[in-house]
Amino acid sequence: GGAIALTESGATALGGRLPVNVSGGLVARGHPVGATGVAQIAEIAEQLMGRAGARQVAGAKVGLAQMAGGLLGRDSAVAAVHILVR
Repeated sequence: GGAIALTESGATALGGRLPVNVSGGLVARGHPVGATGVAQIAEIAEQLMGRAGARQVAGAKVGLAQMAGGLLGRDSAVAAVHILVR
């Protein structure tokens, strides 16, 4: 229950103690259906290699990507979580 306070404190911003979506997330990429998972993994790989430029998280060692697709109750729905470690 502390996500709002954590976000408002700046902890999830670039330079905070727990940066989240420093690239702007998938909305910033135009949310290309079917390619969003690849974009997340590419962003994490750039972060872990220290190649993310102005949005680089200092000392990045671990990244987490979560993605889902399909409509529950209508189609086959899937969810995946990937944890990448430097």
